[in-house]
Amino acid sequence: MNSELINYLKDLLKERISFSESVRFNHSKGEDAYDPIIPKAVLFPNSNEEISKILKICNKFKVPVTAYGTGTSLEGHVVGNNNGVTLSLQNLNSIIAINEEDFDCRVQANVTREQLNEALKDKGIFFPIDPGANAALGGMAACSASGTMAVKYGTMRTAVLGLTIIMANGDIIKTGSRTKKTSAGYNLTNLFVGSEGTLGIITEVHLRLSPIPENIMSAVCQFKDLDSAVLTAQEIIQYGASIARIELLNKDQMDISIKYSQLENLDSLPTLFYEFHGSEVSNKESIEVVEEISKNNNGSDFKWASTTEERNKIWKARHNVYYSVKAQGEDVRVYATDVCVPISNLSECIQFAENEIQNNGLKAPMVGHVGDGNFHVTIVYDPKKENEYDYIRKFSNKLIDKALELDGTITGEHGIGLQKKEYLLKQHPDNVPLMRQIKRIFDPNNIMNPGKVFD
Repeated sequence: MNSELINYLKDLLKERISFSESVRFNHSKGEDAYDPIIPKAVLFPNSNEEISKILKICNKFKVPVTAYGTGTSLEGHVVGNNNGVTLSLQNLNSIIAINEEDFDCRVQANVTREQLNEALKDKGIFFPIDPGANAALGGMAACSASGTMAVKYGTMRTAVLGLTIIMANGDIIKTGSRTKKTSAGYNLTNLFVGSEGTLGIITEVHLRLSPIPENIMSAVCQFKDLDSAVLTAQEIIQYGASIARIELLNKDQMDISIKYSQLENLDSLPTLFYEFHGSEVSNKESIEVVEEISKNNNGSDFKWASTTEERNKIWKARHNVYYSVKAQGEDVRVYATDVCVPISNLSECIQFAENEIQNNGLKAPMVGHVGDGNFHVTIVYDPKKENEYDYIRKFSNKLIDKALELDGTITGEHGIGLQKKEYLLKQHPDNVPLMRQIKRIFDPNNIMNPGKVFD
């Protein structure tokens, strides 16, 4: 890197710049299957103003900048640039304001979802977007993340009311407002949600919150075959039953989760995890509907989580599925992918994936937020085996082609990163040129997380 740039950053950050090999390695990738790419340096700013100065001088010298939060991304979003710097947001971890009467809050980018909910729990409110990892809220906004409660509470795109963003030229901008609605101009908030650090760095997030439900009930239902479980989920949604969570685990994932999360009195069968949020009366009505639909599809009797501890154990097992798969061997890697289709096409898409997995001898547990048509395949492979990764990419190609054939999308919540750039062109051949134009306007020197989303 340019000596003027290095000296400027040293003067600005003092000891909060690292050239250590171990620090650079630890900020070179996320939890994806990619090989690490080591940045020249890792920066640890404390404020918007410091980030503004960093981006301004990096823009001057055209040095790439990759923002790094908790590093839980699965699609290569935070893989480093060997000609650039990685900007860690770890010091931006404060909850700025909680407006409990208005059900909103403002947080710095590296506040995690668990940290926020810990601060909210005694106020009778919570933040419902819950990806499997305890991710940073800035990263969740940047990747348009989702979670197990999307069927009731929506995704980050619906939860984010506004953002503070540092642009490539150092400008600090704020989008959105505290109001629940606005028609004031272009929706820049939604433009930056899902932009994956390619247009600017999100440093603060203004979020919509929800009241903690009066009554919460969780249950598990098991099925003899995968199609019956998926059809049950489809029918529950199409009926219009009120449900907060409806999560699918196929038999391979259940086998792993039973052992990893020490789940008791469950079999290695296709399984649906249910959760109901509401009053006792409304939950009773919803449960009657869901039980009837489940039994009509030969589902088992419900196994109820009768205590908070039991309920937390179920959902911790669901949140830990990726880590449970990674734990299958020291030398294995996990290729994770997700697609999303209209709920009426979900059964066909999942059955296609299951057939491809079985016919080709893949070890590929499957889970899904099936209430909104989204599911994940996590493929275990040995990177030392020649051509195995290439074969997995062929499977991913087939799955994505099938999802698009069924009017779906190449990703429901993981985002594009490095992994799905070629597929984005498949889904949006007319849109990608417009996206590139937007990128050039906001980042003419292409310093913001270059090579992600598209080339």
